[in-house]
Amino acid sequence: MKYLNRPDGLRLAYHYHPASGLNRGPTIVFLPGYASDMGGSKATALMALAEAEDRSVLLFDYAGCGASDGAFEDQSLASWRDDAIHCITQLVQGPVLLIGSSMGGWLMLHVALAMRDRVAGLIGVAAAPDFTDWGFTQDQKMTMLQMGRIEEENPYGPAPTITTARFWQSGEKMRLLDAPIPLHCPVTLLHGQADPDVPWEISVRLGRMLESSQVETILIKDGDHRLSRFEDIARLLAATEWMVERICAG
Repeated sequence: MKYLNRPDGLRLAYHYHPASGLNRGPTIVFLPGYASDMGGSKATALMALAEAEDRSVLLFDYAGCGASDGAFEDQSLASWRDDAIHCITQLVQGPVLLIGSSMGGWLMLHVALAMRDRVAGLIGVAAAPDFTDWGFTQDQKMTMLQMGRIEEENPYGPAPTITTARFWQSGEKMRLLDAPIPLHCPVTLLHGQADPDVPWEISVRLGRMLESSQVETILIKDGDHRLSRFEDIARLLAATEWMVERICAG
């Protein structure tokens, strides 16, 4: 693990595996979900795939998450987007394939919009664009504005899930699903229909809103939100290999 300094001095933790000079495919860049990090099963599986097949891959932690510096509650959707752009700009050359999980699927769209000349493909895993809109009740939104934060039970760990007004307001300014999304690269969207956190209809809606004619939406009937079972990881790796081959073929 290494560290990259942000312009404000905070250090972002990352793992970067470069391919040999013989392999000129895109660099795989994984964008974790909300309050997640590069130590998850999907990220580590992508790293293992890249190492085994001599592919370039970049994993990193947003500020305030994992091994990166910063306080979690000081961050926002926009600052995490900027972290992703900073890591790609400073560490990677050439085209990239963005793979975004949950909130990372929202961020990958914004990163792609900001770096259209370098983003060659997208893979969303239970992508959650605009979740600050549909993911909270009106009472929760009012509590965030009045109290500055809310805490919710976390089904994936003992610590509660915290959402701040700073993050929520940032997300509301970055909503995408109400208008066509001007991205034209190949896109694969994976989503479990048993996902209790992000309705699978969000991926269907996202597929419709993307202007790309090369969008594939794959629904897994018994898949949950994490899509981290053996068969789910295998499906993600197969989608990644297929997308890399497609990009390399031009």
